[in-house]
Amino acid sequence: MTQPKPTFKRGDVALALFPNSNLTSAKTRPVLIVQADNLQTGLPQLIVAMVTSQMFRAGHPSRVTILLNSSEGQQSGLLTDSVVMTENLATIVLSAIDRVIGSLPTAAIDEALKHTLGL
Repeated sequence: MTQPKPTFKRGDVALALFPNSNLTSAKTRPVLIVQADNLQTGLPQLIVAMVTSQMFRAGHPSRVTILLNSSEGQQSGLLTDSVVMTENLATIVLSAIDRVIGSLPTAAIDEALKHTLGL
């Protein structure tokens, strides 16, 4: 029997195998799905942004800080204060996603992506 195709939506926080910048290694880490929900490419992949717990990376216009004591932080599923790094995007295959752990509102993410992409 065929397994149902997983559905992911923009703003989902997931645990996924994310490639390191050398493209020869990867590690499982939180990611934010930034791809549009209605993007029908026919390819089993998603565009995601890296999430890091290294708070010294906060403060750049391309990054969004997520604090656990905020309502956003509580719905994110993250275990620690974190930073969404919209300048660190990757296209990953669906099979690289382990599971969705939460979600984030996308308004601040949209602003950070506009800065990253010069839109």
